[in-house]
Amino acid sequence: MDQIAVLIPCYNESQTIQKVVEDWKRALPEAVVYVYDNNSSDGTADIARAAGAVVRPEYQQGKGNVIRRMFREIDAKVYLMVDGDDTYPPDHARQMADLVLYRQADMVVGDRLSSTYFTENKRRFHNFGNTLVRWSVNTLFKSNVKDIMTGCRAFSYEFVKTFPVLSEGFEIETEMTVHALDKNMKIDNVVIDYRDRPEGSESKLNTVADGIKVLKTILRLHKNYKPFSFFGIIAGLLFLLAAVFFIPVLVTFIQTGLVPNFPTLIVCGFTMIAALLSLFAGLQLQNAVQKNRQDFELQRIAAYYRFREALKAMEAENRNEND
Repeated sequence: MDQIAVLIPCYNESQTIQKVVEDWKRALPEAVVYVYDNNSSDGTADIARAAGAVVRPEYQQGKGNVIRRMFREIDAKVYLMVDGDDTYPPDHARQMADLVLYRQADMVVGDRLSSTYFTENKRRFHNFGNTLVRWSVNTLFKSNVKDIMTGCRAFSYEFVKTFPVLSEGFEIETEMTVHALDKNMKIDNVVIDYRDRPEGSESKLNTVADGIKVLKTILRLHKNYKPFSFFGIIAGLLFLLAAVFFIPVLVTFIQTGLVPNFPTLIVCGFTMIAALLSLFAGLQLQNAVQKNRQDFELQRIAAYYRFREALKAMEAENRNEND
């Protein structure tokens, strides 16, 4: 088990990967730097290996797929994840690692948005997208996370070994944040510097396509993690729609004793039934979510004991080497 593992998912980052590996090794001399190459065609893997990183391949395309393999294969006391595009200086790496090692943080968010992101980033729609995603998550999940989409984070062993990675692409950051919020994990925030990509280095993030995926992911996670809230909103909208069309029919009936708009009345009835079905579906699914949370706590306990056993084995191995 490593003391600190620095995880760098990469796809065609030959221009910057050497500097990233060397900078993070210098900032955390005891860390093992892992570069997972995601089908790069520009020699990224060879450059990273020459710079001193442990290089492994991931053939399934997508950042989420890379992180799934990283989390499965690597054991460490603390994990730091950073992009390979040299946009995150390692100045705050030690502080982020210490929050996990000594302050029991499960996830530490490297907050770009409270620092230099809006001045350094030259893509206006990325700025708007980050703000929209932050507002959406904090509103739907009643939280105050400062940066949802940051690619610089630190994790505990328990988080890594109990997080089910479902996303395939850049929406993975949103999924990690929502998972930590829903499972009541300890989230800390560290304001970090951000610098734009160097000239000639191109972002792999498609502003529109990936932005739509992220927003769809937020809705999916809201449905999965807070079904009573999700279906309750739908029930409320259906009830309001039924009421708007039913009230004129009711007023006419009170005044004349007649119901001249039977089709409207029938549609209002079916809409009200749909609202009730949505409400009860949310209630039933919320019970399933509660059971899932209970099971997850047992998984966390099991992960904690696996972590303790791994530490004991590592200490025994070190004692044998010293003897």
